Amino acid sequence: MTVGYSPAGKRIVKRGSGRTKTEAKNKLKEIIRDYDDGLASTPHSYTVGQAVTDWLAYGLSGRDASTVETRRILATQHVIPALGARKLAKLSAEDVDQWLAEKARTLSTRTLRDVRAILSRSIARAQARDQVKRNVVLLCDTPVGQIGRPSKALTLPEAEALLAASEDSTIGAYVVLSLLTGARTEELRALTWAHVNLDVTPPHIMVWRSVRVGGDTKTRKSRRTLALPQRCVDVLQAQKVRQAAARRLAGARWESNDLVFASEVGTALDAANVRRGFRRIATTAGLPAKDWTPRELRHSFVSLLSDDGVPIEQISRLVGHSGTSVTELVYRKQIRPVVEDGATVMDRIFPRASG
Repeated sequence: MTVGYSPAGKRIVKRGSGRTKTEAKNKLKEIIRDYDDGLASTPHSYTVGQAVTDWLAYGLSGRDASTVETRRILATQHVIPALGARKLAKLSAEDVDQWLAEKARTLSTRTLRDVRAILSRSIARAQARDQVKRNVVLLCDTPVGQIGRPSKALTLPEAEALLAASEDSTIGAYVVLSLLTGARTEELRALTWAHVNLDVTPPHIMVWRSVRVGGDTKTRKSRRTLALPQRCVDVLQAQKVRQAAARRLAGARWESNDLVFASEVGTALDAANVRRGFRRIATTAGLPAKDWTPRELRHSFVSLLSDDGVPIEQISRLVGHSGTSVTELVYRKQIRPVVEDGATVMDRIFPRASG
């Protein structure tokens, strides 16, 4: 059937085919209806797998490399194997519900949300390019999945054992600073000596950067300046000496990035470096290393302060969470004065190490 003419005057012809005349007519009606609705005529062979692959290739621009890799792994392990061969135009809400219900038997609720989001965003991108009429994932709720491993906090004896096991190493200094200041792991990995002040009163670090895309902290309110407990001052002074020796040993191989915590040649540590080093220290401290992660040092900081009677509002400021009052919100933007509460309490909980 001729449905119109192109700007060049060429006829626009739509065709429908089927095993019977009635089937062919119905197919033609469907194609013409899509054309009248403004939808491009696309091959019916376009699959869910192609939509997800296209989204992975073009829909994650500007995202951090680790985020892209995480989404790729989830897509290739959970979305494409189960639904990839399905024609996108034929995918139904029932298909998605059954897929999510099956995945809920093995995945946590958080992971279920992530894989559902991957499918939804892939179809939304295909919909924007007239590959499909609607996004059926929007009709489906995320089921409750398996209970994930909850984050833990060190007890005081465990924290003392971990500090005692933090030997004379870069990761040892990292563990001490993380446990006694509550800084995020991505903030400490990006900490530079330019943001460390040990020769003033009070000595402090400026937590203004992270390893996130663009170098910004997680939120604007996460930018904060923290006074340092004396044990942190000691380990940072030792870290300076240790790093100077590493720089001399590396010679021309040293990359000057001004990082406080760096590799033997000055390059940035990645999450795997920190995790392996932390678990070695945890093992030395007598902790089951496989059950702990570096981010739980931050949870431990909050727990220790809370157990010592520090108000939750002060803890919120120390860890860079949002406050509840306008005064607190305005104060947090100023960076100054230095927030000293955490250092004062940590000096009392963990007195300066002898020697």
